Amino acid sequence: MQIVQTSSSSGVSAKGAGTARVVDDAAAVNGSASAHSEAPAARSSTASLKRGLSNWDHQLQGEISNAQQTLDYLERSSSQLQALKGELAAKLAARQGREGQVEARVRQFSNTWRQRASASGGTLDAQLSYTSPQAAQQNFSIRGLTMASLQEGPQEVLAFSIGGANQALRSVNIEPGLSQNEIVSRFDRALMPSGIGVKLGENGELVFSTSEAAWANVRDSLSVRGSGIRYPTGQMSRVRTDAEPAAIAPEEWHTGDVEALRATLQQVVQALAQLQAARSSVSLALAQATGRVARAQPVQVSVSMDTLAENFTEKASQPGYESLLAISSALVGISRERVVALLSLE
Repeated sequence: MQIVQTSSSSGVSAKGAGTARVVDDAAAVNGSASAHSEAPAARSSTASLKRGLSNWDHQLQGEISNAQQTLDYLERSSSQLQALKGELAAKLAARQGREGQVEARVRQFSNTWRQRASASGGTLDAQLSYTSPQAAQQNFSIRGLTMASLQEGPQEVLAFSIGGANQALRSVNIEPGLSQNEIVSRFDRALMPSGIGVKLGENGELVFSTSEAAWANVRDSLSVRGSGIRYPTGQMSRVRTDAEPAAIAPEEWHTGDVEALRATLQQVVQALAQLQAARSSVSLALAQATGRVARAQPVQVSVSMDTLAENFTEKASQPGYESLLAISSALVGISRERVVALLSLE
């Protein structure tokens, strides 16, 4: 709550405003029974607005924290790859180098890459896409469910189960003549309650996705039952899933000979470019979140001195604790010097 003040050349200390704020705060807490509707309505509006902004700020602060944490991880990863790149180049140029140093650098980055999910707060996926405030996703395909097989053949109802026999079945009705988008839409609607999204891939394929945290359960328990057309048994049976490969695969970097070193150097250079692109994306997200915080400031409701005086008079005239609270709050911080300064304004 803000008090409108008028300028003065008397030199009265601004600390006097603190006393007025105390009175106003006390009135705001205890003014629900006031006969004057304007001030309570303003207080209610401000309180509601601050509660909404508080919730919003909490989410924004989480996004900012995720972005900063992810940037730290990406910068650390880039620094390690730069060091590895230098070691590889030196060893290839001189056909020698510090014994075991390249291998140690590869192991160091491999360990860092395995920490990606935890180090980024679960917002950086294996393709280095930043997803905050949503959780990072794992894309995958289901063997036997190709767009061609779904658009061909007779009608069939496919029932999906995730997590075991006690879980609810999700059914998708496949019939002749469906377009690719219609097929994707039916799968997406059916599987969304189970935490699986479906989209159309760049080459017209079905791409399934689930959160990285749920991926292990989906991978190990996803089952499908058909009527014997696309899945011959006609019984609920586990299906094979293939995860989308990660953007960086340090487990495939080898250093046994010159050719292996050259191939690894090329992959390291590519990884550095991918990390730089990810850093740019996360930096943009951080700037946008920071800007939203700056714009999400509470609207200050001005209250006139007349309204403040009315609130104080009403509270002070009531018997009991409310009167004592209003008067004692008003007297906090009042000194002889302050009274003299105020009287000199006359």
